[in-house]
Amino acid sequence: MLDPELKTMANVFKEAGYATGIFGKWHLGDNYPYRPEDRGFDEAIWFPSSHLNSVADYWDNDYFDDYYTHNGVKERFNGYCTDVFFDEAISWMRKKKVTREPFFTYLPLNAAHWPPYVPDQYRDPARKAMKANKEIMEKLSYVKLNKYYGDDIYEALVTFLAMGLNIDENIGKLMEFLDVEGLLDNTIVVFFTDNGSSFGRHYYNAGMKGGKQQLFEGGHRVPLFVSGSNKIIGIPKEVDELCHVQDLLPTLAAAIGVEELPHKMDGVDLLPLMQGQVDKLDDRMLVVNFTKTGNKVHFPDQDNPNNAAKPKKDRGAVLWKDWRYLNDKALFNLSKDPHQDKDVAAENPEVVKAMSAHLDAWWEEVKDDADKIHRIVIGSPEENPMLLTACDWYNIFVDMQKQVRNGVNKSGYWHVKVDQSGTYDFELRRWPVESGYALGDAIPETVVTDGILPKGVAFPISSARITIGNKEQNTQVAPGDKSAQFTFELDAGEASIYTLFQDENGKRISGAYYLYVNRRN
Repeated sequence: MLDPELKTMANVFKEAGYATGIFGKWHLGDNYPYRPEDRGFDEAIWFPSSHLNSVADYWDNDYFDDYYTHNGVKERFNGYCTDVFFDEAISWMRKKKVTREPFFTYLPLNAAHWPPYVPDQYRDPARKAMKANKEIMEKLSYVKLNKYYGDDIYEALVTFLAMGLNIDENIGKLMEFLDVEGLLDNTIVVFFTDNGSSFGRHYYNAGMKGGKQQLFEGGHRVPLFVSGSNKIIGIPKEVDELCHVQDLLPTLAAAIGVEELPHKMDGVDLLPLMQGQVDKLDDRMLVVNFTKTGNKVHFPDQDNPNNAAKPKKDRGAVLWKDWRYLNDKALFNLSKDPHQDKDVAAENPEVVKAMSAHLDAWWEEVKDDADKIHRIVIGSPEENPMLLTACDWYNIFVDMQKQVRNGVNKSGYWHVKVDQSGTYDFELRRWPVESGYALGDAIPETVVTDGILPKGVAFPISSARITIGNKEQNTQVAPGDKSAQFTFELDAGEASIYTLFQDENGKRISGAYYLYVNRRN
């Protein structure tokens, strides 16, 4: 969840007179005050959490004819997800052209991402191109496939590449729209990805080691393409300086004439570099640091210092020129060892000393923010009633509807802020309302447009419990009940919510994957 005190790029553009729109993935908070409509976007067509078919997503969304949140309301959109997001963005931009409003458009896609669904017409050209490449076919024969992609490595790659073909087609459609509408010369288009690949790296990884959630180059080095008229961004060229995603806001803000950003930025303006006014950036060190999801933690353990979801200094990479200093111990020189196979820390103590000192200073500055709890607000007029999901259990990983179907035995805390004192109703569910299922239901496999969703196991739920702060309530439930319901009198302020389903012997089964909250008026 993105710190609500920070202004986003959308806020910056909006305050500069731009219309702002998002079309696609958000993954920075599903509830108030973290939603895109709370963070500077005028038009918002989006889905929650990390991917379509996540726990927080509309039940059984499958990339085709799905429900997305449109300015706060669930709405069904016809078509394949990537096509929908581009079509809706283009339609919105066309309206802005008519009203002569400058626009900022954010198009974060879910594809190419698991689950592997795509219109079938894109598979055949991908299949032909892949099978014509003997080197790829030979390499794939040695790949051990992630279980989420199925048993056939070749067809899994076909689907992955087919998603890319669809994206490519939509990028072409976007550029054609800007050209035909006479907008191309006055529009900057930025294309980049969010992290290293988790699947595509098995057939091509640009000579890099590693992938998503790893500190090697393959985990964080991504493509960045910036397109625009020469008068804005300079003559087309390849820039080989060390840059960072946080450079984008200062760069784009400078391009539209914003002279002062709302808060301190670690990024720098890249326009002078792109325009050829300078050949190099200042000698800079950058840090990439991330946590890993608490996948092995099943019940509350967030205070355990060994929980992988806890931020730590030594889970970082320091980047400096061609040097890469990983996990506060290993040093690699990309100019001599681009695949990062040889640790040269022992041979370069002064480099290690400098990069370690930078990491220490950086961590000292960010450590409190890195571990800060950002609370979801309940009972606010901005979102009441509302839904909390297992995606936001603190430091415990449950974010796939597949996990709900499998009945993963986990529970965790929602850290919340009660907006105002009053009477609050809580409804604990194993399945979301729109599914229609009861607490104890086992559900069959579900055939969707391009695949099959797995069957769901039954839970022998006999009782339910909810704890809010120092208040606790329990109730008995029958298998046919769709929910367990509770009412609390709550004071305004901070609290933590914990839920639990138990069997007839009191053994804990899981938390409520879905918690519906309503403050009575």
